[in-house]
Amino acid sequence: MSSIRKRFSILRHDWPILHWDFFLERETDLQSWRLPTEPKAPYHVVAEANFPHRLLYLDYEGPVSNDRGSVSIWDKGTYSVILMDSRTVIVDLTGTHASGRWTIEMAATDDQWNCTWEAP
Repeated sequence: MSSIRKRFSILRHDWPILHWDFFLERETDLQSWRLPTEPKAPYHVVAEANFPHRLLYLDYEGPVSNDRGSVSIWDKGTYSVILMDSRTVIVDLTGTHASGRWTIEMAATDDQWNCTWEAP
């Protein structure tokens, strides 16, 4: 278990359909997943893996390039890693809305992940 806290953010994104982008800060980019519904604990959804994003999206609000809608910050804060490997991510988030333990585990395919949030 790591005591180093990194940043996370969850952005509300209105394109192509309303969803929430969940970002975890890594060294040079953001690991990301697309959440199909607004997070509300207890939360369990099948999330879609997304491509790594630039670090600037941790704090960004506004239009997305190439007419891909706009984003607004739903929550942001810090996280500590409990477990992180190629198939499982378990983190403790500290934010305004999304505090608690998040578990994200690869499902049947690389792009589908089971995402669970348990609030404290």
